[in-house]
Amino acid sequence: MPADAIAAIRSVVTYIAMVLYIVIVAPISLIVGGWFRWKRGMYALGHGGVGLALAVAGIRYRVVGREQVPDRSVVFCSNHESNVDPPVLFMGLHPQLHVLYKAELHKVPLMGTVFDVGGFVAVDRGNREKALASIGEGARSIRAGNSFLIFPEGTRSRTGELLPFKKGGFMMAIEAQCPIVPVAVRGGRAAMRAGSAFIRPVHVSVRIGTPIPTEGLTVDDRDVLIRRVRAEVQRLLDEGPVWT
Repeated sequence: MPADAIAAIRSVVTYIAMVLYIVIVAPISLIVGGWFRWKRGMYALGHGGVGLALAVAGIRYRVVGREQVPDRSVVFCSNHESNVDPPVLFMGLHPQLHVLYKAELHKVPLMGTVFDVGGFVAVDRGNREKALASIGEGARSIRAGNSFLIFPEGTRSRTGELLPFKKGGFMMAIEAQCPIVPVAVRGGRAAMRAGSAFIRPVHVSVRIGTPIPTEGLTVDDRDVLIRRVRAEVQRLLDEGPVWT
C-alpha cells in the first residue's frame, strides 16, 4: 500500500480516536479535577489521550537532558515548528506541565474548560491589561510549585528558523524568580505537509539545556535574558537530532 494511503488511514483513525477520547474522557477529567480536586488523576487522563494520539499516528519522540531539570518549579522555553510539538513536550518534559497559551484556543469547545481546571493560563496578546494579568496569574502558579511551558515565538516557524521571542513568558519567570529551562524540539515539521491534514510517522527530538537563573533579575533585565535564552535554544537546535 502506498505511503500516502497508509498516512491517510492512520490520520483518520487518529482523529476518530481523539474525538471519542475527548467526548468520553473530558467530562470525567473535569469531574476528577474540578470536583474531587485530584489534579494528578486529571493529568493521568490527559497523558492517556495524548499518548494514544501519538502512538496511533506513529509519532515517536526521544528526550535528552532531562536530568538537568531542577527539582523545583521552572519555565520550559521551547521553539515551535509544528502541531506535533505541544503534545510531545506535554508528554516528555514534566508529569504535570502547565502551559501559557494563546487565548484564542480557549474558545475551542471543552478545551478551554479543561485548560482552566488544569491550571493552564491563557494570554490575550491583543489586550495589554489582560496579558499582564495573565502573566501575574502564571507567576503566582509558579510560586505555588507549578512548572510551565512557553512558546515565546508566539506561532509556528514555517521555515524551522527561530522567530523573534515575545516577552510575556520571560516577565512571568522573572516575577516568579524561577529558572528558565531552554528546550529545542525538531522533527515534527515532517509530520504534516503544508495544506495537508494527514499525519505522517516521524521521530521527534527534544533537547533540554542547562537552566538559566532569574533570581535577582527585574523587568529591566528581560531583553538581556531573552537574548541569552534564545541563543541557548539555537545552540541546542544546532546540535542536531538525538535519534541515530
